[in-house]
Amino acid sequence: MESHNGEADDLPPPPPLPPNVKATKAEEPKKLSKPTKVLVPRKGFGKKGQQIRLLTNHFKVSLKTTDEFFYHYYVNLKYEDDRPVDGKGVGRKVIDKIQQTYGTELANKDFAYDGEKSLFTIGALPQVNNEFTVVLEDVSTGKTAANGSPGNDSPSGSDRKRVRRPYQTKTFKVELSFAAKIPMSAIAQALRGQESEHTQEAIRVIDIILRQHSAKQGCLLVRQSFFHNNPSNFVDLGGGVMGCRGFHSSFRVTQSGLSLNIDVSTTMIVKPGPVVDFLLANQKVDHPNKIDWAKAKRALKNLRIKTSPANTEYKIVGLSDRNCFEQMFTLKNRNCGNGDSEATEISVYDYFVKNRGIELRYSGELPCINVGKPKRPTYFPIELCSLVPLQRYTKVLSTLQRSSLVEKSRQKPQERMSVLSDVLQRSNYDSEPMLMACGISIAKSFTEVDGRVLQAPKLKAGNGEDIFTRNGRWNFNNKRLIKASSVEKWAVVNFSARCNVRDLVRDLIKCGGMKGIKVDQPFDAFEENPSMRRLPPVRRVDDMFEQVKTKLPGAPKFLLCVLAERKNSDVYGPWKKKCLAEFGIVTQCVAPTRVNDQYLTNVLLKINAKLGGLNSLLQIEATPAIPLVSKVPTVILGMDVSHGSPGQSDVPSIAAVVSSREWPLISKYRASVRSQSPKLEMIDSLFKPNGTEDDGLIRELLIDFYTSSGKRKPDQIIIFRDGVSESQFTQVLNIELDQVIEACKFLDENWNPKFTLIVAQKNHHTKFFLPGSPDNVPPGTVVDNKVCHPRNYDFYMCSHAGMIGTTRPTHYHILHDEIGFTPDDLQELVHSLSYVYQRSTTAISVVAPVCYAHLAASQVGQFIKFDEMSETSSSQGGHTSAGSVPVQELPRLHEKVRSSMFFC
Repeated sequence: MESHNGEADDLPPPPPLPPNVKATKAEEPKKLSKPTKVLVPRKGFGKKGQQIRLLTNHFKVSLKTTDEFFYHYYVNLKYEDDRPVDGKGVGRKVIDKIQQTYGTELANKDFAYDGEKSLFTIGALPQVNNEFTVVLEDVSTGKTAANGSPGNDSPSGSDRKRVRRPYQTKTFKVELSFAAKIPMSAIAQALRGQESEHTQEAIRVIDIILRQHSAKQGCLLVRQSFFHNNPSNFVDLGGGVMGCRGFHSSFRVTQSGLSLNIDVSTTMIVKPGPVVDFLLANQKVDHPNKIDWAKAKRALKNLRIKTSPANTEYKIVGLSDRNCFEQMFTLKNRNCGNGDSEATEISVYDYFVKNRGIELRYSGELPCINVGKPKRPTYFPIELCSLVPLQRYTKVLSTLQRSSLVEKSRQKPQERMSVLSDVLQRSNYDSEPMLMACGISIAKSFTEVDGRVLQAPKLKAGNGEDIFTRNGRWNFNNKRLIKASSVEKWAVVNFSARCNVRDLVRDLIKCGGMKGIKVDQPFDAFEENPSMRRLPPVRRVDDMFEQVKTKLPGAPKFLLCVLAERKNSDVYGPWKKKCLAEFGIVTQCVAPTRVNDQYLTNVLLKINAKLGGLNSLLQIEATPAIPLVSKVPTVILGMDVSHGSPGQSDVPSIAAVVSSREWPLISKYRASVRSQSPKLEMIDSLFKPNGTEDDGLIRELLIDFYTSSGKRKPDQIIIFRDGVSESQFTQVLNIELDQVIEACKFLDENWNPKFTLIVAQKNHHTKFFLPGSPDNVPPGTVVDNKVCHPRNYDFYMCSHAGMIGTTRPTHYHILHDEIGFTPDDLQELVHSLSYVYQRSTTAISVVAPVCYAHLAASQVGQFIKFDEMSETSSSQGGHTSAGSVPVQELPRLHEKVRSSMFFC
């Protein structure tokens, strides 16, 4: 009787559990753990705003009701000598071969295989014991011949051994062992809002079918995104890297049923073609003699190549220690009459030129590519090696490459719609036997949804003036800032040879005056000594600070720092660290190219916020009249974790939490930042009890709220959490939220604030379109129906005006709500929080606290440069497991700037 599958309905149901209590098994008389919090269900739908009809890139899926089960089998792949198979890509070939060879024994069942350890069938396999042996011909794994020589890729060579074995055959043993059975009805139940433990599993199976469908067409698979080897989809980003445009496709459970979400997706690939061309482009040099081979070795490791003339595929394991002329190996020739072999020492160059008759034009002076085993290298001259297409590039992109990728991969809404329709047509999912067997068919048209456009919140400037917003934008022309600070006791430091500091200061003072900011004359402007420019950045910063200290009468309150490069200045991190961590001086960096009124205003907005001023306020904040938030002391937190790029496995992740201060304001924030183990998504430093002390992030933020809000504790805490996927929601709810609660209890045992926890996701694939219009959806557009979750409490919001490309809405998920907002109040609060970002005069795409947390993490992360260590991590992997390495601590901010908006 499988009652856990909900199949046994001959027993009466157990009595209902009280809410918020999870059933525990009777045989575990351990101490009672805290009841697990569950996601709050939807409280209804918003009503406010002007109705608008939209299309979305979800395609309706019809589903046959069925009592069938997916059977999940664990795949164990071994070589004939029982060694486990570690290479990627072999699995699919082996499973295909099993289907061809053993079709009848397997009742000709179709498989859904994820390429790794999981295989699914509809209904059980006929045999209980599923062990198979298959032989694959010519698996391109770069198998070495016994002599470890190069060139065993062609039977035409003089190596006699090759002729006897025209193919490299390999024998594999495959064991399919039953792991679980998943009712297909779990999908239909989820659509009715009854999610079970099987829902995610069942959706995963049909997603794997999509992946397999694309794998069979020779696509590169990156999670649920698929990339065809079609040069018209490639854009060159420089440095031997290309952007490759493909598409994402996954099934989603929504209010209007199952839908297929299809979107355009871009990944980075290594430029295919001769290895030498890639290295020249990658290192930006014009001749092979200038290549740094240590760097080259790191860049090439684990990439796959084809060698000519035989066109065999291998994986690069390294480079030879010597060049091709000098690299020797032992060649064994079986040419004695009695079958003995005679060994001769020969260079790789001579072997290919003399024994194989292959002309080599430039490889002699260069190292060889090694594709062998650790103890038995196999060398090829570099000019015979070409990188195969569709290999992911996982290192950090330079700023130029990144901006080039963004620019070349953006598409206007209508272009994106036509591309997506075309993708769906070409994908030909209707022909996929596994989908047909599940009774799945996919509609060809975009789903229609009803949206609402919320009215923009009213803003206040100085002198009681109103600011009128138009299309999510406004300006300060002829207006003063609502709370202007004064810039006094300040100086300029100039690391740029090109900037005219005198004119910049004159214009800044004049522009500040018009905005109500009193900018005094600076003490001095310090020019960098030209002889310092070649020195390491930390030395340059130290030298500049020595100048400042010797010439100024006392510590400055503000330093304007002029840099030569707008992005990627290597002075930036050390400068910020010196000012914010060591001396507690507010600083603003600029790299002016075109100085005009707009530029100066934007710089002054940042300076004013950093010095404790405010640029504009929401009218409902000034009154104060924000539903629920203005009535009782309320703190708003924004939390984010930023990681190194995928190729950097040893760069600490950085967690930042920002919190609002000076209640009833919701426009003023401060931040706390800590480092944690690489790739760890959960913030582990929210609550850190140490005897009677708590060294966690939350405590210092709560104390700051208390002191800045008239000695009042917050009765309500609203948390916005950025960057977690749906699979991590329960962890955020039960681990992070618990830590915040414990930090509160640690301060005062009897204090019970109410919590609302909201996750903000930008990294998803739902887009909205205006039917028949070339424009993006208007700012303030909110959608909480049809494509939203059937049970959970979520909505999409486009709060900003999409000026380029297609607007990406933010997907907000309310995981917990003790404060008790109505859907309208919550949506209005989120919308309002997109208008309090002090750095710009536009509504932004996600609530300001989340944006600030992101800024704080990236700025404090610059304090320690991690790049040096990350360069060594290999192109494909080399990842450490999260939490395994001791993490370098970040320097703490100086108390003078700790509660400022230094990140602005």
